[in-house]
Amino acid sequence: MQDFLIALKMPTQKRNLLTRFLIWRIKYISQNQFVYLISIVVGFLAGVGAVILKNLTHFIQHLLEGNLIEYYHTAFYFIFPILGLLLVYIIIKYVIRNKVSHGIPSTLFAISKKKGFIKRYQMFGSILTAPLTVGFGGSVGLEGPTVATGAAISSNLSRVLHLNQANRTLLIGCAAAGAMASIFKAPIAALIFAIEVFSLDLTLASMLPLLLASISGILTSYFFFGNDVLLPFKNTDPFTLSDVPFFLVLGVVAGFTSVYFTKVYAFFQDFFEKIKSPAKRLLIGGIGLGVLIYFIPPLYGEGFDVINNLVKGNPELALQNNIFQLELTSIWVVIALLGGLLLFKIIASSLTFGAGGVGGIFAPVLFMGSIMGNVVSKILNNCGLLSTPISESNFTLVGMAGLLAGVLYAPLTAIFLIAEVTGGYELFIPLMITAAISFSITKYFIPHSVYAMELGRKGDLITHNKDHAVLTLMDIQTVIERDFIAIYPEMNLGEIVHQAIVKSKRNLFPVLNKKTNALEGIILLDDLRPVMFDQNLYEEVKASELMHSAPGLIYLNEDKMTDVMKKFQDTGAWNLPVIKDGEYYGFVSKSKLLTAYRRKLIDFSGK
Repeated sequence: MQDFLIALKMPTQKRNLLTRFLIWRIKYISQNQFVYLISIVVGFLAGVGAVILKNLTHFIQHLLEGNLIEYYHTAFYFIFPILGLLLVYIIIKYVIRNKVSHGIPSTLFAISKKKGFIKRYQMFGSILTAPLTVGFGGSVGLEGPTVATGAAISSNLSRVLHLNQANRTLLIGCAAAGAMASIFKAPIAALIFAIEVFSLDLTLASMLPLLLASISGILTSYFFFGNDVLLPFKNTDPFTLSDVPFFLVLGVVAGFTSVYFTKVYAFFQDFFEKIKSPAKRLLIGGIGLGVLIYFIPPLYGEGFDVINNLVKGNPELALQNNIFQLELTSIWVVIALLGGLLLFKIIASSLTFGAGGVGGIFAPVLFMGSIMGNVVSKILNNCGLLSTPISESNFTLVGMAGLLAGVLYAPLTAIFLIAEVTGGYELFIPLMITAAISFSITKYFIPHSVYAMELGRKGDLITHNKDHAVLTLMDIQTVIERDFIAIYPEMNLGEIVHQAIVKSKRNLFPVLNKKTNALEGIILLDDLRPVMFDQNLYEEVKASELMHSAPGLIYLNEDKMTDVMKKFQDTGAWNLPVIKDGEYYGFVSKSKLLTAYRRKLIDFSGK
């Protein structure tokens, strides 16, 4: 209705085609129906974004790795990553002229702190830069940039169509579902991914748009790629009950590997954040990445070929380019080389990000998970303790789910993704066992996933806890009141009465240091009533004698809304002073805070 009134206020001659459409839509199409239609469009557009990113990347990678490296010299493994990162740097600095937010963390930040608004250039920023990063050998994936592209498209489409914050957030989730469904042809996993990662409420109102977007995304993928899939394999080895102890072991290994992944990723992220010069980051990260890929060629690009070879039982095809020219006839040599890939993949990915590359971590997680599962199964099969060998392909598949659950904190996504790409639910029990153990171990050591790590540390993370989510979305500046008359410690009672009480509409007065504007205390009107009518005390009593300490302080640049609410609960106060850069800034009242909370809750719920 608000959109309708805005549109009607426009002069008739100024109503363009879009305005007339919005008026027509509000008259004849309900809000829910309109969201359903837009979710289909968003799913299609996210699917198209996935198709463009995938085709551009594979074209560049085939052109470089399939021709120059294969027929000329392996030294290009060192040169191409640096060259790709340099091209990305040039495009960002001179063409886009803005920082490209290419990953899912940036989308989560837009939801939590920007009300779901994403800059327009983000719609094409990843499309221009991610294929160059990955195609030239950057050891990252395309899933993050694809989701970020779809999210930017849905955000700006929502802005044009004047949708509220709740629907804008829902459509960003729809874009994520459409993108993931298009990439993996796994619509249920894509839907669950949007709910788990973006903390969307699982209600009928959100479920149907997510389903429609997921279906739209996968149909788009089928239209452009036919039956081709990123992970083209079917499960042929049955699950047996006797394998359960080994999947328990795999779950434990997956949990600690997830901790390793997250710790290394965080270390390199902090390391490169300390380097202020983009050129230095490019130089350090680019050279480090080039050296790694030169010595370990399977780290080049996303690595889905390695995954597929491992699942098919052909590890020698994944390792045949090893620089040491080691014979792959010994199983322990194969295990050692695979272990090296497992250890160095996250380092290569972190160097790619640190150097300014644009990509995602979903593919590196799958890469490492597949190798981890394969290595565990090979060790178990060749240690001489098993009478019957276990299925290496099953452990490779379940290993991917274990690492997804641990690193991304998305156990349901991990379970359903592997179940869908294998074409059945034969591995459902081992998938659940491994994912649950891995998730539990990682959660014990690390409070947030790699997607939410930075936001979680700052308290800006949207979670499935609705109270916490609503408080995170609130802006503390909107509830600060500044119409309080200040009192100084040296003022006497007469000055307080004539300069403060008479002029103020409030029953609270901050006592400030006249030189520094620092808060020294507060005086309530109740503190003044016993003496304010006794004129004999006007010259004798000073403000410093009447003031007392505030029950608590709110620090504007440090405290989040969750902290503010907790301080009100702990102190029982109705007003708390706000401090900014060591100086008094204003007050927050509990009544205004609760009123703002109720309004944000209504907006968040879309009701």
